[in-house]
Amino acid sequence: STTTPINAAPHTNTMTTRTKPTVSLLDYGAGNVRSVRNAITSTGYTLIDITSPSQILTADVIIFPGVGSYASAMEVLKREGYDVALKEYLKMNKPFLGICLGMQTLFESSQECGHNGDGMTSTVIEGLGVIPGKVVKFNEQERSVPHIGWNGALRHQSSPCMRYIHDNSHGEEVYFVHSYYAPLTAENSEWVLTRTTYEGQEFISSVQKGNVVATQFHPEKSGVTGLNFIRGFLDSVADGTLSNTQPLEVDGSKHTELVKRVVVALDVRSNDHGDLVVTKGDQYDVRENEKEGVQEGRGGVRNLGKPVSLASRYYKEGADEIAFLNITSFRSGVIEDMPMLQVLEEASKEIFVPLTVGGGIRSYEDPGTGKVYSALEVASRYFRAGADKVSIGSDSVHAAEDYIASGNTKTGLTSIETISHVYGVQAVVISIDPKRVYVTSPDAADSKHTVVTLDDSQKGPNGEQYCWYQCTVKGGREARDICAVSVAKAAEALGAGEIMLNCIDMDGQCNGFDHALMKAVSDAVTIPVIASSGAGKESHFSDVFSETSVQAALAAGMFHRKEVEIADVKKHMEKMGIRARITG
Repeated sequence: STTTPINAAPHTNTMTTRTKPTVSLLDYGAGNVRSVRNAITSTGYTLIDITSPSQILTADVIIFPGVGSYASAMEVLKREGYDVALKEYLKMNKPFLGICLGMQTLFESSQECGHNGDGMTSTVIEGLGVIPGKVVKFNEQERSVPHIGWNGALRHQSSPCMRYIHDNSHGEEVYFVHSYYAPLTAENSEWVLTRTTYEGQEFISSVQKGNVVATQFHPEKSGVTGLNFIRGFLDSVADGTLSNTQPLEVDGSKHTELVKRVVVALDVRSNDHGDLVVTKGDQYDVRENEKEGVQEGRGGVRNLGKPVSLASRYYKEGADEIAFLNITSFRSGVIEDMPMLQVLEEASKEIFVPLTVGGGIRSYEDPGTGKVYSALEVASRYFRAGADKVSIGSDSVHAAEDYIASGNTKTGLTSIETISHVYGVQAVVISIDPKRVYVTSPDAADSKHTVVTLDDSQKGPNGEQYCWYQCTVKGGREARDICAVSVAKAAEALGAGEIMLNCIDMDGQCNGFDHALMKAVSDAVTIPVIASSGAGKESHFSDVFSETSVQAALAAGMFHRKEVEIADVKKHMEKMGIRARITG
């Protein structure tokens, strides 16, 4: 929405250069703030934690990375007395950067209410009331909710925060993950720094007035662009130019677009020597077989590299998200010794795109001490180690079965419900591992299962043209009498924010995604779906994006083996008219 790139010339420093301020981080204990810490330190600034309201008024600059649900965030702020101190600090027009929920709490209130034990919503939660307006939920009838992924941001002001960012909406997308948004109104127009469009709905994607700045997007998860935003903010605080903003001419006819995501998955497990390695299954079997020259018996675990170094490579090559799937699910050892925690901690030091972790997100009894950890506690450890989202597998199938058996009654006690209540629905991904059950006609399956029609290339061994997708648990080893569509719908009702949809039949075959499955599930839910299993070439991504409504597609083996480059996948998408995030 501007004509001149903000970074065409640095903002003039009208004040003498100051020493770098110390950043005060308001971490109230919910979600992943490790990446924010790493992003701050990567720009050369030091930080301290705010542990008492008394520290707020004396801070040089505050960064507030709000994570989780609005209700839980405001509850903690009020209980600890931070809300009063924050209001006073903001009135003083001192440097402040709020991130995601840290922006939403600046408004008067939010529709994102707390939940009672029976799943009913409570009263609307009041915010800090600094910015006029109420935070509302995206209309689920008109678009997938949450809004997850990379989108553009059209500028309403020039700001020193963006001194290192080119004003080019393509290639400078930033990462969003939220179900609620702040609408643009006449009352808050002077606050709007950028606006973004999500499938026809305009919303405020960042604000600035004086020295108070906040973003709906996650700069710490927005790659180089996001790091440049944080660096621009902090450098502007240091040289005293932060408040030097100017209104820009706004073109209301311009809009942004959510790009389709390319996700890389790393299946992580211990090999026979106890080393943590990235492996890859062939229809969920991770051991080498006759394809790799094994003559008899079972081969060793496929070793495709070390988790952190591989993930770092994919970040640099333009992966939009990275998923670590712990396929050993800590069957032995206590939660404190989970090797995945160290992987996440190390990865988040150098990877500034979203990290999902899956495997063993369930209640767990330590075999040594007998102590029981809840699924929420397990997820919390992952979040604190650097995960942005957790992927729940087997536990989500059992939760769906119980939910349906009870006549669609929420208990508030399932892993999906407890984690989404504290961290928000956007933090909970459901991983579904179904396999085809071929039938001769739609009437040949139990009526509770969704039957799909297969094309000629996917017919069953006896020419069956129909199938339903039977969910499995325990890494595909145990089948359950429930279909993928039923699990997806139940999981959404319980509070899941996204679905990672695998297919055992297609896994490792490199013949493309199962479009019939992807379409059946994505058409049945309003939350985003990630297509998984079967990718083997660039066109497979473009095909699934063109023929189904999935928002992201995931691959593993073809990237690990360097058969296909991430950049080539995105170039093919762009060639086919599918918007992708182009880096480098």
